[in-house]
Amino acid sequence: MITASPHSRLSSPAPGWRQLWRDAITDARELLQAVGLDDRTDLLPRDDAGFAVRVPRGFVARMRRHDPTDPLLLQVLPQRAEHDRVEGFTTDAVGDMASKAGHGLLHKYDGRALLIASGSCAVNCRYCFRRHFPYGEEIAAASQWRDALAHVKADPSIRELILSGGDPLALATHKLDELTRGLADLPHVIRLRIHTRLPVVLPERIDEAFMAWLGALPLQKVVVLHTNHANELDASVDAACARLRDAGATLLNQSVLLRGINDDAGALVDLSERLFAAGVLPYYLHQLDRVQGAAHFEVDDARALALADTLRARLPGYLVPRLVREVGGDASKRPL
Repeated sequence: MITASPHSRLSSPAPGWRQLWRDAITDARELLQAVGLDDRTDLLPRDDAGFAVRVPRGFVARMRRHDPTDPLLLQVLPQRAEHDRVEGFTTDAVGDMASKAGHGLLHKYDGRALLIASGSCAVNCRYCFRRHFPYGEEIAAASQWRDALAHVKADPSIRELILSGGDPLALATHKLDELTRGLADLPHVIRLRIHTRLPVVLPERIDEAFMAWLGALPLQKVVVLHTNHANELDASVDAACARLRDAGATLLNQSVLLRGINDDAGALVDLSERLFAAGVLPYYLHQLDRVQGAAHFEVDDARALALADTLRARLPGYLVPRLVREVGGDASKRPL
C-alpha cells in the first residue's frame, strides 16, 4: 500500500481574485440570508431600481450578523427609498457628460484628466454617483485607449492621469499594462492616480502580477481608496495596503458622508485612526453627490460642518479629511 505523502494532503491554493469576483453575491435575498436576516425581506424594494446587487463574500463576512443597521450592509443593500424621485437629484450628479473630452475621457480640472477605464465594480454601492452613467458608450478601453490618449498627448498641461470607472482595477493587469505603455510617449504625464475600492472590498486583487506592473511604472503613483467605515478594514486590507506601499504608491482615502452609516463623530474618528494604522491618509470627506436614487443617504450641510468641527478638535490635522462637495462646472472640489 502506498501512503499519501504530506504534500498530497496540503490544501489547494486560495482562489484568485477573478474567481472571488465571480462568486460575489448578486441577489439581495441571498445577501440578507448571509448576514442572518432571512426574515427581513420586508426591507427590500420591489426591484433593484436598475442598479444590480454585487457584493464580494469577503466584504459580507465583515458585516455584523442579525443587524439590519450594520454600516457595511446599508451601503450595498437595495432600499425602497431608491425609487423615490427627489427634487435636485439627477442621473448626472457631477456634470460628467459636460466634461467629456474624448471617448472615455473627462477633463474637468486643470492639469488632470480622468479616464473611464472600466464600467465594472467588485461592489455596487447604492449611493454611487455613476450608477446611471452610460458605461456601454464611454469606456476608454473600447478603442484601445487611442482616443483618450490622443487628447492627453495634445494637451501638455495634463500632468496627472486619473484612472476611474467603475473601478479601474476591474481590468486585467495586462490591460492596465497596455494602457500605461501608451503613456511612454507622453513625457508631460508624470503621475498616475488610481481611484479604486478593490483593495478594500476584494484585497486579493493586489496580487503578484499587479504588484510587478505597479512597481515597474516610471511614474509617481497615487492610489486613492474609498472607505466609509472602520469596519471595512481588516487584516487582509492591511496586507493589500502594505503591498501597494511596497510598490511605491502613496495611499490616500476618500469617504462619502452617509446618513445612518458614518454621520457620527465617533465613527469618523475611528475611520481616520484605522486608515492611518493601515498606512493610508484621509484625504476627502465628500458630501453626497445628488444622484437619483440616493437621497436617503444625504446629510445636511449644518450637520456635516458640525462633524468636521468635531474632527478638527479630536484629531491631529493630518488625520482630518477635507469636507468638500463636487459641483459640475467648478474648477475644483468645493470646500465646505
